[in-house]
Amino acid sequence: MRNRTVALALAPGALHPWDLYELGVVAAVFGTPQPDLADPWYDLRVCAIGGAGAEQPIGFGTVIRPEYGPEGLVGVDTVIVPSVSHECVGAERPVPEELVRALAAAHARGARMVALCDGVFALAAAGVLDDRRVTVHWEHAELLARRHPLVRVDDSVLYVDDGDVLTSAGMTAAVDVCLHLVRRDLGAVVANKLARRMVVPPHRSGGQAQFVELAVPERPADDLGPVLQWALAHLGEPLTVEMLAARAAMSPRTFHRRLLKSTGSTPMRWLLNQRLAHARMLLETSALPVERVAGLCGLGTATNLRRHFAAVLGVSPAQYRRTFEQH
Repeated sequence: MRNRTVALALAPGALHPWDLYELGVVAAVFGTPQPDLADPWYDLRVCAIGGAGAEQPIGFGTVIRPEYGPEGLVGVDTVIVPSVSHECVGAERPVPEELVRALAAAHARGARMVALCDGVFALAAAGVLDDRRVTVHWEHAELLARRHPLVRVDDSVLYVDDGDVLTSAGMTAAVDVCLHLVRRDLGAVVANKLARRMVVPPHRSGGQAQFVELAVPERPADDLGPVLQWALAHLGEPLTVEMLAARAAMSPRTFHRRLLKSTGSTPMRWLLNQRLAHARMLLETSALPVERVAGLCGLGTATNLRRHFAAVLGVSPAQYRRTFEQH
């Protein structure tokens, strides 16, 4: 398995209680063996910049004693940086130099780098994000852009996959980007089964909007759920906004407004994202011809499927399939 070793890089300093969520997500996704999904699973190591065995406060009077120091980042496939302490974000003190050096060295050796929420400040301090598009929780976007002018900050999305560097917004976006990594490494089937086990949505596109006034929900409003589930079961059929609105007992205008508020997507954009997600799964898990895949996911023709793949993913369906054939 490629990208098997994962290091969680903990910076010194007490974390906010809600940062515990990110640590739990990483442990659940990468640190919990899933032999029925893939064997071997990931090998997760927790690295404290203060050194192996150094107590790391994680809130509520709890500490952990990681088995690795910064040397644990050497040679791993993926480095995940969770939120750093708020003193670092607020510039009351800089990101620890030892962490900065360790992250820069890991990246130079070819590790895939991942920042969860304001862990992006540590990657930026290490120079990993220069001239890259990244995201962060909307509350920190202005500060990140001001402090690191070479970084292109986009606070409108849940996560950004820039190949060997990935960044995500706050809290539940950590679930999204971690499952996205599993999808990249092991395919859609494994990622979807893991998501069901965790009782979370199997896939939210990184391009889904962050909301300032309203946090992104993990599921649509209850009155939209049944019609969206029905749509997912009928993606291969012609679907219109009017048809979906009628099933939801709403006017098209009301349905459009409610779906946009609940998911950050217009009805047609939501449908396209679901169809592309279904097409990706079929390409990853079957040998069906591209024309057949296009029909099953509701995009009609191979030409239409190729056009949308190029616009959204930057590759052709055939190129996408070959990528997963290499895993």
